[in-house]
Amino acid sequence: MEIEIFSDVVCPWCYIGKKRLDAVMDTPVGEGVTLRWRPYQLYPNMPPDGMDRARYLEARYGADADRGRVPERIEAEAGEVGVKLDFSAIEKMPNTFQAHRLLDLAAAHGVQHELAEVLFDYYFCSGRDVGDLDVLVEAAETLGLERDPVRDYLAGTEGADAVREQLERAVDVGVSGVPCYLLAGRFALPGAQAPEVMAQFITRAKSLVA
Repeated sequence: MEIEIFSDVVCPWCYIGKKRLDAVMDTPVGEGVTLRWRPYQLYPNMPPDGMDRARYLEARYGADADRGRVPERIEAEAGEVGVKLDFSAIEKMPNTFQAHRLLDLAAAHGVQHELAEVLFDYYFCSGRDVGDLDVLVEAAETLGLERDPVRDYLAGTEGADAVREQLERAVDVGVSGVPCYLLAGRFALPGAQAPEVMAQFITRAKSLVA
């Protein structure tokens, strides 16, 4: 059974959800389950080169917006899955379209799930600009992909239409927020649910499609 993970790499709940899903996949519940990451953009109108995060937060929340503040609930739940978020390190609000193109490419090389982890870590723990071509190429290299072909791919337009089609499909299947998990193309589980909830839902879905 395939689980499609609709996600954006600048969504902290998507990172938390990935860690929780990983915990489930390491149990017998994960047997026979494959994972496929699908694109979703929380900020589809972000300029292609992104924008300064402090300026973005000020425009959205006012002059007193704190760039380094991590909401208490997010910080606590990230800590529970072993993630130390460092919002103060994030200087750029990226456009994530290129990151989604790279994730699509990584799927063809069998390292998509691993790349999602790298990109989440880069952005939330190190403040890296995951909209920057050099950063994305570096992320791909850490997983064994060759530098020059990845750079040429991202500098061109290959795969862009496929990502746009997937973004449209997310709307068509009813995804209005992320993370959202679509099991066997039929059963949607929204939100970064607790591992036990995920496990129950996956087990039930597997029984229905068997």
